[in-house]
Amino acid sequence: MRSNHIILVNEQDEALATMEKLEAHQKGLLHRAFSVFIVNSKNEMLLQQRASGKYHSAGLWTNACCSHPMPGEEVEQAAHRRLQEEMGFDCPVKKLFTFTYQASFDNGLTEHEYDHVFLGTFDGVVIPDEEEVAAYAFYPLAEITRQIRDTPDRFTYWFKVAFPMVTELL
Repeated sequence: MRSNHIILVNEQDEALATMEKLEAHQKGLLHRAFSVFIVNSKNEMLLQQRASGKYHSAGLWTNACCSHPMPGEEVEQAAHRRLQEEMGFDCPVKKLFTFTYQASFDNGLTEHEYDHVFLGTFDGVVIPDEEEVAAYAFYPLAEITRQIRDTPDRFTYWFKVAFPMVTELL
């Protein structure tokens, strides 16, 4: 039950309450989230294509992993947990920045997130969870920039917002 609940926050990321994940997305309430970006030693970024069974943004390309910390879980701890669960590896990560965004989807759900963005470097083997990830690849940053410019509908909303901010810090 705990893993189905997310942390509702205010604009300063102060916890207000917890709520079942789907209900929070139906109501479009601001909640705590995180996004993990991974690069390899060639400065290529790991992207994943979200699995077809995801409740929103299915089939779209995005950063290595993203999710919500569970109640009582530190954000960085949650980032490590989900990186292992979704991509089958873990590595050191550092927090880069936070940002808030709101995006509505065709299925009536709304992401309204206070997103903590982390960056890690990894050159090992990726073993994605097939229920979470349809495909993955490492791409040069210039190629990702070109793809976002030429085919923006292939990428998640939050990735298109965060990617330029991440690349400025690389």
